[in-house]
Amino acid sequence: MASKSSASPVFLISVILALVVGINGGEITVYWGQNGGEDSLADTCASGNYDIVNLAYLDVFGNGQAPVLNLAGHCDPPSGGCTGLSSDINSCQARGVKVMLSIGGSSGSYYLASAEDAKEVATYLWNNFLGGQSSSRPLGDAVLDGIDFDIVKGTDQHWDDLATYLSAHSSSGKKVYLAAAPQCPYPDAWLAVALQTGLFDYVWVQFFNNPPCEYNSGNITNLQNAWNQWTSNTAGKIFLGLAASLDAANNGFIPASDLISKVLPAIKGSANYGGVMLWSKYYDDGYSSSIEEYVRG
Repeated sequence: MASKSSASPVFLISVILALVVGINGGEITVYWGQNGGEDSLADTCASGNYDIVNLAYLDVFGNGQAPVLNLAGHCDPPSGGCTGLSSDINSCQARGVKVMLSIGGSSGSYYLASAEDAKEVATYLWNNFLGGQSSSRPLGDAVLDGIDFDIVKGTDQHWDDLATYLSAHSSSGKKVYLAAAPQCPYPDAWLAVALQTGLFDYVWVQFFNNPPCEYNSGNITNLQNAWNQWTSNTAGKIFLGLAASLDAANNGFIPASDLISKVLPAIKGSANYGGVMLWSKYYDDGYSSSIEEYVRG
């Protein structure tokens, strides 16, 4: 009987590489809700192209304002017309796709006046979109997976308080995932303080409409420098936020071929690489399907 030989160096290297690839497999996040011409939420999840969907936006809240959900042409929240999305949300979650509510955005009116104001907003979100109870849940009985902070105006005050209060609800049973969508110049003007809490599970950094840190005609230096700052200084999984088409951004669009051949190889080695975020489902006409193998693999 032949004696057992030790594993070859080539075999060991292959195992190590396989483990690294497994650890650094990414996910694809997409924003849905700001254009009535995009696919339904159920069809978006059924495509298999996305792992997380952000419903955009709750764009009025805080400072005593009555919260307003704005899903563009998809449905009319004030009349109860969005409660039908509950079945879509459940079907997404049954497929393993997380569905989160995005708060903020570039329009609307939002502002946190105090820590107490942040607590009230957190309670509203918990009761109306997460695991709490309310007689006026805009999306029906479905329980969303978490809250995405897409804060692009106002002040940087009390978003850390809101994150703290929301995170505390995870002790009630189902985890409340927290996400943030900062701009790529580091640190972000609105969310820097909140991100310092370390409470955010996902941070999808917007690498478009931000010339100082964009990929530009084959030059990856600015993007990689910004990416390294984010991955070195921020807790949670870091995602590369991209425009899904030329029409989705004023500048900073990265062609799929360049993303696959130049950008992803430069960032996937980061231990906290999370994947790619796309703006938005409406603009995604084949972009996600052309990159998913490389983002996830």
